[in-house]
Amino acid sequence: MSELSDLYQQVILDHNKKPRNFRRLETANRKADGHNPLCGDQLSVYLQMEDDVVRDVSFEGTGCAISKAAASMMTQSVKGKTRVEAETLFDEFHRMVTGELDEEATPNNLGRLKIFAGVRDYPARVKCASLSWHTMHAALVGEEMATTES
Repeated sequence: MSELSDLYQQVILDHNKKPRNFRRLETANRKADGHNPLCGDQLSVYLQMEDDVVRDVSFEGTGCAISKAAASMMTQSVKGKTRVEAETLFDEFHRMVTGELDEEATPNNLGRLKIFAGVRDYPARVKCASLSWHTMHAALVGEEMATTES
């Protein structure tokens, strides 16, 4: 197994066992529910928006290890970002996992999120990795539901 694959597995396992920001955010003023019918993942994303900035973010729900780890890392990545910065991360992450963005050759803001690049080789897992991002995006734009079917 390659060094990158080892790192990927370690990060996924760590965030699955000890997800960051896994709780109901009582101060949230935005919330969306997401569902991945293919895998059965279901989660809610809570945002506390203030002056167009994500002041706090959390999630709760059930899902596979990839889904939970992606949600955990998503919350860490968007906290403190402006709406535009969070939307940019959503777009870059989605393009990376679907194979539309070469994260190594194209300038981006993904940082540690690049660990999910290998998901693009497993089409069924792309939806697992992107569910929390679609749900966060829905909450940002004031929608209450997100699905990986769109």
